[in-house]
Amino acid sequence: MKTLALALVLSLPVPRLAPPAQLSPTPSQQAVKHKGGQWYFAANGHAVYCYGPVITMPQAQGLLMKVATFCRGDRTMVPLKD
Repeated sequence: MKTLALALVLSLPVPRLAPPAQLSPTPSQQAVKHKGGQWYFAANGHAVYCYGPVITMPQAQGLLMKVATFCRGDRTMVPLKD
C-alpha cells in the first residue's frame, strides 16, 4: 500500500513557478548609452560629452583655442577650458 501511494505521489506533475515578469524601465530610468565619446570641461564651467576630436582653432591676435567637436545636443563645437 505504501508503495502504491509513493508511486502515485511521484507520478504527479511537479508545479513549476514562472519567473517574475520583468518590467521595462521608463525612458527616464534607462541608462544613457554612450557612443564612444568623452567628457570634457567646457570654458563656461560645465561638463560636456562630445563624440568628435578636439581641435585647435586660431583666434584674434594670434591666440589659439581648443574646442571639442560634435557634442551632445545641437552643439557642433564647444570651447574648452585649458
